[in-house]
Amino acid sequence: MKYCRVLGNVTATVKHPAFAGQRLMMVQPLDEHGADTGDAYVAVDRVQCGPGDRVLVLTEGNGARQIFKRGDILPIRSVVIGVVDEVDVP
Repeated sequence: MKYCRVLGNVTATVKHPAFAGQRLMMVQPLDEHGADTGDAYVAVDRVQCGPGDRVLVLTEGNGARQIFKRGDILPIRSVVIGVVDEVDVP
């Protein structure tokens, strides 16, 4: 699971059928202090997040299949599963 900031929406007119009806968001991984770390990537939004939101992103295929209740092969690897209200790092 990754801590990320939502950069914005991704619009794709042609995509795999598994993405039909799903909102796609560009997310930037963050470290525990909120600084950018690593490259941004696309994640499917399951929590109705928006640009600027801090979120938790599941980055593992088996977990995505469980969230979407699909036992077969699913070409979705990254899913936004929570909005972070606060991070308390001593």
